[in-house]
Amino acid sequence: MKDQINEVKSQVLENIGVLITTAFGLIAALAWNEAIKALITELIGKGNGITGLFIYAIIITVLAIVVTIVIGKIISKPVVQEVRIVE
Repeated sequence: MKDQINEVKSQVLENIGVLITTAFGLIAALAWNEAIKALITELIGKGNGITGLFIYAIIITVLAIVVTIVIGKIISKPVVQEVRIVE
C-alpha cells in the first residue's frame, strides 16, 4: 500500500512539472505572438488588417514547419559512440 502511495505521489509531482513547463511554453509562445504581430504591423501598417493577418499566418506556418522538421531530425539522429579496439 505504501509503495502505491509513493508511486501516486511521484506521478502527481511529475504531472505538475509537465504542466508548469507547458504553461511557461505557452507564455513564451504568446509573447512571441505579440512580438511578431507588432513587427508585421510596423512593416505593412495598420490599414491592411486582413492582409497582415494572412501574412502573419503564413509566416507562423512556415516557421512551425521548419522548426518541426529540424526538431524531428535532431530527435531521430542515432547516437554515435566511438569504439576503440585495445589489443
